[in-house]
Amino acid sequence: MVQKYQSPVRVYKHPFELVMAAYERRFPTCHLIPMFVASDVVNEETSEDGSTIRVERRCALDVDAPRLLKRIAGVDYVYFIQKNTLNRKERTLHIESHNETFSNRVIIHETCCYSVHPENEDWTCFEQSASLDIKSFFGFESTVEKIAMKQYASSIKKGKEIIEFYLRELEDDGITHMPRWSPFSCSLSIPRPTSLITSPPTIPRLAITPAVIIPLACDEKDGALLESKQDGSVVQADSLAEILAGTPEDKLDADYIKRYLGDLTPLQESCLIRLRKWLQETHKGKIPKDEHILRFLRARDFNMDKAREILCQSLTWRKQHQVDYLLETWSSPQVLQDYYTGGWHHHDRDGRPLYILRLGQMDTKGLVRALGEESLLRHVLSINEEGLRRCEENTKVFGRPISCWTCLVDLEGLNMRHLWRPGVKALLRIIEVVEANYPETLGRLLILRAPRVFPVLWTLVSPFIDENTRKKFLIYAGNDYQGPGGLVDYIDKEIIPDFLGGECMCEVPEGGLVPKSMYRTPEELENEDVRLWTETIYQSASIFKGAPHELLIEIIDASSVITWDFDVCKGDVVFNIYHSKRAPQPPRKDPLGTHGITSPGGNNVQLIDKSWTLGQDYSMVESPLTCKEGESVQGSHITRWPGFYILQWKFYNMPACSATNLPRVDDVLATLQVSSHKCKVMYYTEVLGSEDFRTACCDVQSLGSMTSLESSHSGFSQLSAATTSSSQSHSSSLISR
Repeated sequence: MVQKYQSPVRVYKHPFELVMAAYERRFPTCHLIPMFVASDVVNEETSEDGSTIRVERRCALDVDAPRLLKRIAGVDYVYFIQKNTLNRKERTLHIESHNETFSNRVIIHETCCYSVHPENEDWTCFEQSASLDIKSFFGFESTVEKIAMKQYASSIKKGKEIIEFYLRELEDDGITHMPRWSPFSCSLSIPRPTSLITSPPTIPRLAITPAVIIPLACDEKDGALLESKQDGSVVQADSLAEILAGTPEDKLDADYIKRYLGDLTPLQESCLIRLRKWLQETHKGKIPKDEHILRFLRARDFNMDKAREILCQSLTWRKQHQVDYLLETWSSPQVLQDYYTGGWHHHDRDGRPLYILRLGQMDTKGLVRALGEESLLRHVLSINEEGLRRCEENTKVFGRPISCWTCLVDLEGLNMRHLWRPGVKALLRIIEVVEANYPETLGRLLILRAPRVFPVLWTLVSPFIDENTRKKFLIYAGNDYQGPGGLVDYIDKEIIPDFLGGECMCEVPEGGLVPKSMYRTPEELENEDVRLWTETIYQSASIFKGAPHELLIEIIDASSVITWDFDVCKGDVVFNIYHSKRAPQPPRKDPLGTHGITSPGGNNVQLIDKSWTLGQDYSMVESPLTCKEGESVQGSHITRWPGFYILQWKFYNMPACSATNLPRVDDVLATLQVSSHKCKVMYYTEVLGSEDFRTACCDVQSLGSMTSLESSHSGFSQLSAATTSSSQSHSSSLISR
């Protein structure tokens, strides 16, 4: 595999001619680079007018490699050929070098360029690129690659320091200015301190052998002298100024990286520059900011291929859903403003934006039912987009790179109702989208007042969170956050929210239960056309007198668990569960026209054939459950046999008065409220393996009774007396009124 390096633009705030004088002092040897033991001038040419000087050197390097490896290779020194072209008229120095030793096994190619800064002619720019391709090396390819990259990274880091050292040396010698070249000037004389002009040490010479260089394809060249046109062709640039023109948004500068992106190793800088350059050449849409590119590289430990893959997927997702314009186009619905218990609150001690989420006070089920998963996800994405914007602002305010934020989650009030399975599923999907598109944006997560139910939620959620992100979690139970090592270590005392014992007023909504009058059907939510994923948790069904809605579930393994959650949106229904050993006929949809109804949404399917006989062709495995309009029903059924289970929602017929066969007045009025004898339910079902269900039950039992659910009672509790855990199926259902 070819390893590549591309440096940022490094700026010396000195004129080009003075930098060249400092550069010449590096030869024939440099005590600041111990591995650079000697160099000989092999060839030197000067143009007629003296403007161009070409120098070819043969350099010897004492590579820091294991002695055994050197003995196997049969060498003590590694030789490189360096070709320098100094154009004093254009004020550029182009450097090309390649390895002479082992050139048939290892190919090293490096290009460097010194040139005048495009915006200040008294400053000098430097760029560097290199490639390493190890074909074979006595079975030590991986070791040689690591040694080479380590040595190269070390020399790069010292490069700027060495030039600055010789610039100071020139100043100490009284040389602070060097004249520019002109056609009438004499040849440039570069004074050198006599202490450095010494004979190189005696070293064993190797016969000069022609270097075998594999030319790089145009689209793979990282050299500073290449420029891409819009048509995709690559041309030679007359000078680096053509490439460097513009601000850091066009070309990355080393000082800009340190100021806005932080301290990066040379190889990390190279990954950032190369990935950014690749995006500029291939991506047709909006190029993300450098901070965002860097987040994807960090998320994949600066593996270029992996980072490029997830970044491209994210850019496609952003373009498809117009996420770049989310902050301008998204307006939070009133229900979010009133019941979503989260908001931004100053910053932490490190200058990171601080987001507070009072999860324990949030009605997750009510928000999902009132808004739908799409709107809730869009709101979470807007929070992340706002977080990116605040990071940029804080970077400018505090004068140092700030690329992530801190999140404080208060879990006071968290209980079993927050483990509502569809709500947890929606949460996991949101986490999945955020992890894929906003990596490395969470600097720290402070979880306060974690209750006993928290381990269950953590068990469900943690597998979907990246390992690097999980390491940033700090969890405090009870009032532990108030002691040493608690909240004050991360947040200034002056901005600790009042509800956590601080003195700062926090504008985060207190939440509460979302009124059920605000709940909406899937059809209503789909009409808003804000879909960010295609799958939805709930399905909607219409139920008519004489036309129930039925759902088929095939069970392969006995003792599986069928779970359900449904809301009765309109009318009263009867819920039944049946079992059959044979599969029903293909489902048929009830023709609504027979009921004189045209329904814009919802479906109605019948599975039980009218010729089937109850007790012979199919059997009832649970007693019927009557559910009133507005009720929410949750339950589960542990299957005893494999086969086909049918969940049925049936129109509830009002019982007649016992004294007469005539219906009561209240019954007639109630019937009139259900127009055209139509009921409607929103439902969600899932099948769990018995082991998964037992694990969940053990977690719940360790935390306390299921009756901790507020405003709930067991609708199937009467069934427990007629069943046993060993030979009968067991079911429980929780009805919220």
